[in-house]
Amino acid sequence: MTEEKKQPQRVVIEMFGQTYQLKTDDPERLKRLAAESDRRIKEMSKKVRSFDVQRIAALTVLQMMDEYEQLQRDYDELVQLLEEK
Repeated sequence: MTEEKKQPQRVVIEMFGQTYQLKTDDPERLKRLAAESDRRIKEMSKKVRSFDVQRIAALTVLQMMDEYEQLQRDYDELVQLLEEK
């Protein structure tokens, strides 16, 4: 059975007071990602106490990339351990 390709849908999301119209074939996933991004941006804005949206966004992205890199290292170590067995 072949899986039908989903048609992209237009979704409106809001992050840090800004509204964005995006197209996606997985609206629920995009909404989840946007909500988590919004939460993290707001959390960062409280830490840096700055009104510079670009600075807040850049620091948030750096924090998320640090977390991603750590998860990637953990995953690679796990795969290596499994391959040794």
